[in-house]
Amino acid sequence: MQRILGIFASGCLLAAGGGVIAGENTISLAEEKAGWKLLFDGKSASAFRNFKKDTLSPQWKVTNGELVRSEKGAGDIITKDQFGNFELLLEFKVAKGGNSGLMFKVTEDAAQPWHTGPEVQIQDNVDGHDPQKAGWLYQLYSTGNNPFTQKPLDTTRQAGQWNQFRLLVCEDRAELFVNGSHYWTCKIGDKNWNERLAKSKFAKLEGFAKAAKGHICLQDHGDEVAFRNIKIREVDARGNPRQPIDGNLPVKLETVYSGVKWSGYKPVDDQDKPNPLRPIIITHAGDGSGRLFMADQHGVIHTVPQSGSGESKVFLDLTSRVRYSDKENEEGFLGLAFHPRFRENGEFFCYFTNREMPRKSIVSRFKLKAGSKDLADLKSEEVLMEIAQPFWNHNGGTIAFGPDGKLYVALGDGGAANDPFEAGQRLDTVLGKILRLDVDRKDSGLNYAIPKDNPFVGREGAKGEIWALGLRNPWRIAFDSKTGVLFCADVGQNLWEEINVITKGGNYGWNLREANQPFGNSKRQPPVTPLIDPIWEYDHQVGKSITGGFVYRGKAIPELVGKYLYADYVSGKVWALDYDQQTGKVKGNYAIASPMLPVITFGEDEAGEAYLTIVSAEGKGIYKFVPTTTAAVPAPVIRTGNAEVPRLVVQPEPGPATPPTSVIQTPVDETAQRRARAGMISRLIARLRGR
Repeated sequence: MQRILGIFASGCLLAAGGGVIAGENTISLAEEKAGWKLLFDGKSASAFRNFKKDTLSPQWKVTNGELVRSEKGAGDIITKDQFGNFELLLEFKVAKGGNSGLMFKVTEDAAQPWHTGPEVQIQDNVDGHDPQKAGWLYQLYSTGNNPFTQKPLDTTRQAGQWNQFRLLVCEDRAELFVNGSHYWTCKIGDKNWNERLAKSKFAKLEGFAKAAKGHICLQDHGDEVAFRNIKIREVDARGNPRQPIDGNLPVKLETVYSGVKWSGYKPVDDQDKPNPLRPIIITHAGDGSGRLFMADQHGVIHTVPQSGSGESKVFLDLTSRVRYSDKENEEGFLGLAFHPRFRENGEFFCYFTNREMPRKSIVSRFKLKAGSKDLADLKSEEVLMEIAQPFWNHNGGTIAFGPDGKLYVALGDGGAANDPFEAGQRLDTVLGKILRLDVDRKDSGLNYAIPKDNPFVGREGAKGEIWALGLRNPWRIAFDSKTGVLFCADVGQNLWEEINVITKGGNYGWNLREANQPFGNSKRQPPVTPLIDPIWEYDHQVGKSITGGFVYRGKAIPELVGKYLYADYVSGKVWALDYDQQTGKVKGNYAIASPMLPVITFGEDEAGEAYLTIVSAEGKGIYKFVPTTTAAVPAPVIRTGNAEVPRLVVQPEPGPATPPTSVIQTPVDETAQRRARAGMISRLIARLRGR
């Protein structure tokens, strides 16, 4: 939804187009469940007062949903409440050449707020007079260089446009993001902090940054400045917030097919190095056979033995054509879709990365070998699309047939980070899009046809294959088998993960925004089409890389029916989102006990039963969702400092005290659990800057 921004001119706030932020001064359901609260509702500034005063000066005005420092004598204002471990979101805009500041842990036992509270600079970076730029922690921490320009990073927008700060302050660290981009991280009181402090003007202030908790302060620096969307939540000492769940479902995960020998797979390669199995796809042919297929990321499609043991059969081996490397693990064999009439025509489709350079994503058609139902013909390959990829990451890769019989292809923005070519909002490239192809017909010069009812057919400069745009790295997409609604999980950049319902011509915002939050300072505004909000989002204090699933329509687990399954690759958490497709509202978000390991994909069998997979060193990374005998229970709440944090508790089944090893129960000792995953997660996070 397009919004209205304000600009400063002649001392007044005037309207201007180009905003992309929905829901000013409100808390979304996802934010509410994650513990966010409003400090400013757009109507009253009752949460604030002037420094060392009991009231708010009249020079701070609430105008058009904005808290505005409008006249001389306004003075610095502080929150009435004090905060220790917290996370703060706010948006600001300054006049041309303007300056202000955001301070935290301010106390009133010194003459000025900045004598006790560190200040995040706010200013117009173009015409501002202070060498300390917006987003810098004043005289202490600045930002690094933009990796593409090698100049100091500056993602602020020009004077009169809204910018967003996201500030985390806890015992473990303090860090700031500006319009979705990471600026700095530090730990107050450590060696590096003390060395920097000793060189600053704050060195002689005995009480500077010493308070365990304090007020948040908005500075009056003599210039016009406005604030909105001021939100806060309390976190624990490590920055962990309340988990955004409504309870735990009576569902568990069991390892399955652990007795299967995957044909051709070896846990150790020829150089005696570990060779983990990467079961990237679990699916069925929809031909009534009940067969289950597992495709690994190296390019082998296996037919899974229905007995659950024995040796798999190789349905198709594409390893000679597929590029995969653990160091570039978003390439490889990524997509598999059987034609809706596979039983009659024997056709199926694959998405993979070509082995040769330059990098390309390939979408190809294959057929069964003549006279066989169990073997595909490698020589039958017909390449439908070759898509140039500038980088190794953000390949997307899901291909799926819709209820209309058309093939949908999910593509990432081309990779690197921040969408450097702004592919997501461009209609002249297929990157950052979902495509819709007719594979039963062929247009001139193509091995497919472009459906005439695709939304951008006939639009000058636009690719006719595009069905939806504004996506970063969709992983995965799936149609609801009952309603035909298309769900898409889109992997975020620095702060937010999102779930979207995809509609014809829909624009999901990247890289103008990340989920429902502002991102960067792209000049590509307003967007090419109106933006559509995600149906759900969660932030990187909850998880860091979404893995999308599908809407469960099986029969074995009634409590899951109609809910969308999804997980987080880094945290290993698994959820079920209860989304009402008729009203467009989320009814609840529920936790499912999981192995707490990186979930790389979901899948379903022909009966609609659900699976997920992880990378496995022993080839045993497939899990099936099964019911427990207990009813769903609400998430109990624990209190950490001032923050209420629901704790995931799994009710065990009646029986032996020690569950079977094939049943995954969430460990109670989350600290030990985090330590066990620390090495893995640190490696993942280091790579997620590009993911």
